[in-house]
Amino acid sequence: MPLLVGRSRSLAAVAAAAEGGRELLLVTQRNPDDQQPDAAGLHRVGVIARVQHVTRLPNGTTRILVDARERVHISRFTVPRNVAAPDSPSDDSASGSNDDAPASRCGGNSASGGAGPHALGLPVQATVKPFPLAVEGADLVSLSVRVRHALTLFEEYTGLQRRIAPEIIGVLQSIDDPVRLTFGIAAHLQIPLDVRQELLEKPTLDALVERVSEVLVTELELLRLERRIDEQVRGSLYQNQREFFLQEQLKAIHKELGNDDGDDLEELERQLTARKLPEEVQTRAMRELRRLRKLSPMSPESAVARGWLDWVAALPWHETSEDTLDISTARDVLEADHYGLKEVKERILDHVAVLSRVGTVRGPILCLVGPPGVGKTSLARSIARSMGRKFVRISLGGVRDEAEIRGHRRTYVGALPGRIVQAMRRAEVVTPVLLLDELDKLGSEWRGDPSSALLEVLDPEQHRAFADHYLEVDYDLSQVLFITTANSLPGIPEALRDRLEVVRLPGYLEPEKLAIASRYLIPRQLEAHGLSPEDVVVDEHVLTTIVRGWTREAGVRDLERRVARLVRKVTRAIAEKGDMALPIVVHEDALSTYLGVAPFDAEDVSTENRVG
Repeated sequence: MPLLVGRSRSLAAVAAAAEGGRELLLVTQRNPDDQQPDAAGLHRVGVIARVQHVTRLPNGTTRILVDARERVHISRFTVPRNVAAPDSPSDDSASGSNDDAPASRCGGNSASGGAGPHALGLPVQATVKPFPLAVEGADLVSLSVRVRHALTLFEEYTGLQRRIAPEIIGVLQSIDDPVRLTFGIAAHLQIPLDVRQELLEKPTLDALVERVSEVLVTELELLRLERRIDEQVRGSLYQNQREFFLQEQLKAIHKELGNDDGDDLEELERQLTARKLPEEVQTRAMRELRRLRKLSPMSPESAVARGWLDWVAALPWHETSEDTLDISTARDVLEADHYGLKEVKERILDHVAVLSRVGTVRGPILCLVGPPGVGKTSLARSIARSMGRKFVRISLGGVRDEAEIRGHRRTYVGALPGRIVQAMRRAEVVTPVLLLDELDKLGSEWRGDPSSALLEVLDPEQHRAFADHYLEVDYDLSQVLFITTANSLPGIPEALRDRLEVVRLPGYLEPEKLAIASRYLIPRQLEAHGLSPEDVVVDEHVLTTIVRGWTREAGVRDLERRVARLVRKVTRAIAEKGDMALPIVVHEDALSTYLGVAPFDAEDVSTENRVG
């Protein structure tokens, strides 16, 4: 057997053996991590081996080829006379084995040959006595049968253990001596070092053969189990998908251990049953679940089916929110959030009143039409808050594909439901306020007309059974309060416009803008910049000048940007001059410093008809 020797004490022993009788004592240490074991750290049974060949390697280690001759029992370790012995010579040093692992296939042995622990590097000698296996008195016929049985077990072991060369069987079969045959079998077993040492220390051949057979039977059971798991896994997956192979192997191991109660499909089935789906949807979901159990986990159809079941389990089918259908509460919320807009507020209060009486309203869909910045989106959010409903917004600007509304058909792995169904999943209830924003910004191309797909969504006679291409089952949208917004009415197709009740928000007059700025915009910007209304005072004449000189719009979006810039400048002044007296009063003559040159003539407010 070849061995690698690297420690200085072991190299000294090899050198001494090469100069003398070429014999070494090989013994393993009890703790493989101990780099300097003493006599107590070594086993007392080893072997005498003859050094056949010595090769010096470039990395400083030495490769030796040894031939084991006989087993011996170590009585004590002695230090040579020319070495100054310590107080306890027998415990001073002995050969160890962690870095002297054999280079052969059966790498469980560790080599050591007594080496000096001192600077001189002189080898330590050991007093040993022969320790042969006791064979006398044994039933030779029975012993021969048991040895051959152990050889048969080893042949099967070699077939399952991939790290043993098949040629070893032929070598062992040619050995007639039962002692050498048994030791040959033990030498090639892939077992821990302590078990190998146990085999080496057996006193009789009977005990050695019995223990070798026990070890072989145990190892064969483990190898058969490993082979069975490997065959179960390889029968159901592709060869080039290593990650999935490891997952399936782990599942097979859990199955062997009896830990197969974590089936996620069973958990999914429990979720579907607990949701109390409509009868048609429940039947379809159970059929799809049975089909999923039969599919291979690596099949693309499996991912598509699992995705569909997850969507069905996540959608709301019967869950509702508690509506706050009180007229006074709704009026207070609308008045607190928005100034003016009397016609819009009256229409919303009418809707709330009818809902409080009949529970549901089947009528036209509200469409808020007005220029940017008049508060269409925020008004829809206030409607949801006044009714105690969840608010979900869908932006339709730039949508050109009909599948964005109706969903993609389940013909590929990346298919998804349309935006309507996705919004219902986010809402988690069947009674949200659903805002379809920028309805006039829809486009159309060869992939379909999304405005035509919205006809079914916004028609009270049809949206009780909305058909999404991905779900392939009817979904009830009748309890959803739809609100749409648009900047201009001509941008909405005629067929879609016919289903809408248009409520116009033409814009704000100057007194309304001043009221909105003082009530909403300035307090909101002061809070956003870490100030309070007591820190900054903006006079009404200042607001009038800003409205006339810096903004000419129907809404208040640009006005809010100007107010935000003004507050930023004031905040910076306070930060630069920490000792400024509060409150800071913003005067009209300081506006050009804060906002720059006015783009409009504030005095040009004539209402006379003029050319141009």
